[in-house]
Formats: sequence, C-alpha cells, structure tokens
Amino acid sequence: MGGPWTYQAGHDTDGMHGADREFFEAVTDGLGSGVIGRGMYDAAGAWGGTNPFPGPVVVLTHRTEDQPDPSSGFVFVNGFEAAVGKARELAGDGHLSLGGGADLIRQGLRAGVVDELAISTAPVVLGRGKRLFEGLDLDLDLEVLGVWSSSYATHVRYGVRRS
Repeated sequence: MGGPWTYQAGHDTDGMHGADREFFEAVTDGLGSGVIGRGMYDAAGAWGGTNPFPGPVVVLTHRTEDQPDPSSGFVFVNGFEAAVGKARELAGDGHLSLGGGADLIRQGLRAGVVDELAISTAPVVLGRGKRLFEGLDLDLDLEVLGVWSSSYATHVRYGVRRS
C-alpha cells in the first residue's frame, strides 16, 4: 500500500502531462481500491458525490450513519482494520492504496501494511495542517523507487524496507 490518490484516467487527467502524468500512471497501475480518512473526504467536498478514483474507496470514519448511496463508489467503515479489510475485499486482484490523511498513513505505517510510500511536495507553504510523520514512534528504512518533478510538484515513490 502507499501512493496518493489522484484522479482516474478519463476524469480530470487530460491536462496532466510530462512528469506528473508519469507519476500518476506509476502509482495507479494495478490499483483496485483505496482507503481515505473522513477529513480528506470532507475537505474534498466528497468529490461532488461521485468517486473519481480507479476502484472503490473506503472512507475511514466514526460517523458511518451518513453513508452515501452505494452507487457513489464510497463505502464508510469504522475502524482501521475493518477499513483495510473491506478495501482488500473490494480490490479483488488489484492493489490497495492508503490515500491519507496523515493520521491514516501513520496508522498504516504502525500496522506494517505499507509496502510503498509516495510523497508529493508542491511549491506552496501552508501555515497549518497535520505533519505526516509527527508522533510516529518508529524508524523507517526507505528506498527511493522513483522521482518525478515538474513545475507543479516533486513526487517521490519509496519502498518501505522490512527488517
């Protein structure tokens, strides 16, 4: 697991090109489903009520009572293990991605279920937000698998080495 969620081919990717397109294709190749946190879902305005990603998305939330219609492509699940289990079921033979936010990624790293980690850094400084590794109490041994850079972002894909 790893890799950020990006828009599915055929949606808003027509304007994507060069390094950004190459990165997108690398992290979505073989993707079957994913898990995102409720904060990301809400911050994105629920993507207008329609999942734009390649495969169903499990939303990790304590508030499952407002589950959208199943045709939206989103499934609400309470609990990290339950969310990952549901996403694995929905992925079939495809890969699973933890798309964030930071709390979800840290849970995945602590649980040892992250094989790859993809981090995109844009040339924008925000004055607040959650730090990805804040409070993470374990060491990570990462291997750079690829680097893509454009005027919009630098994307680095890492393999998480197991000891």
